[in-house]
Amino acid sequence: MIALISDIHGNYEALKEVLRKIDSLGISSIFCLGDITGYYTQVNECCDELRNRDVKCILGNHDWYLISNSDCPRSKSANDCLAYQKKIITQVNLEWLMELPIYRKVGELALVHGGWNNPLEEYLKPSYEYFSAYPNRFFSTGHTHKQVIHKFNNKIYCNPGSVGQPRDGNFKASFATFDGQDFKLYRVPYDVNEVCRLMDKAGFSDYYYNRLKLGSEHFHV
Repeated sequence: MIALISDIHGNYEALKEVLRKIDSLGISSIFCLGDITGYYTQVNECCDELRNRDVKCILGNHDWYLISNSDCPRSKSANDCLAYQKKIITQVNLEWLMELPIYRKVGELALVHGGWNNPLEEYLKPSYEYFSAYPNRFFSTGHTHKQVIHKFNNKIYCNPGSVGQPRDGNFKASFATFDGQDFKLYRVPYDVNEVCRLMDKAGFSDYYYNRLKLGSEHFHV
């Protein structure tokens, strides 16, 4: 049994609760599908925790923006948060992120952040035609921040959702497990108010964090 997490985005309060739940399930093998960084203030705490646990991670688009000192092409708000993280991230965590691969494979399970057409930026639309082009039987990606499991004949796809910024109308942190044949989805509550407090302390208005309370797709004023 393995656990699949994704899109933590510097939200250590959510990550702590997800890892506590994973530990309670007796699972020690964890894979992270990218976007450890971006959006919230606890980027070093998240990186430190994953490094210390030897979580097998892959690179996400926000991780790439940070290590390449580039910007997100879609969001000024995301870039404001990345600018903050670029100032505070430790050198050891920066170097660790630079070493992350873009793809991983666990037996018949193929892992990437976005998709196989564009590993960092693709917003994958699951279909039989899409997955029939690849030899693997099981597939998992992050990036959309929405939990799903789709079955296409002998192909099964799972997005574990987002640990740190769900966008499916449910504020609870998301993750999934995989037993070699089937995926299972989980939701875990966490202290959203503490994340908001830390963002406010760092100088961000509630525009940057009020979506967390709603599990919202978009920023709200």
